[in-house]
Amino acid sequence: MNRTTSLVREAATLFEEFRDGQRDRLDPLVRLMTPTLWHMARSCGLSQSDAEDVVQTVWMSVVAKAETIRDPRTIVAWLGTSVRRESWRVSRERRAALPRDTLPEHPDPGQGPADIALRAETDRALWRHFSALTPKCQEILRVISRGGPPDYATLSDALGIPVGSIGPTRGRCLATLRDALLADPTWSTS
Repeated sequence: MNRTTSLVREAATLFEEFRDGQRDRLDPLVRLMTPTLWHMARSCGLSQSDAEDVVQTVWMSVVAKAETIRDPRTIVAWLGTSVRRESWRVSRERRAALPRDTLPEHPDPGQGPADIALRAETDRALWRHFSALTPKCQEILRVISRGGPPDYATLSDALGIPVGSIGPTRGRCLATLRDALLADPTWSTS
């Protein structure tokens, strides 16, 4: 059984127990899922405080709507979908609140078609090599790469690895990614 499968099972069990009246089971579910949910909100372009607000709003929705989630095995997908939708809503509100005169009328002249194409090619190479990493490396790098210092205890619980292994594992994952990129002729360090 891989880590993702065990995460889904653990989350389903905790949610089902919570929904069935064991209210103290919500805390371990929150500790298990919040690092991933926070990362998802940040990946939608939200600030740290907006991401925290989104995750809190989604947890309040879980409490309010627990009875409507019939299959506990869907709680991870439900949480992910809710975080993305709430993140998009908050992002739209933030953009709408910007004064119109602060938005540039013309794109940055430094970003010509060649620059944009080079950036897209570089991004594709990076994500191709990132996708080739092990799922554990991907999870660690995703969570750690998003703003602020990570909570290693929560990360340890969420990923199922000892706290003392997070730093060395992150280092090995980054080294693997760096080596793959440097060996790729389409990757440029300039």
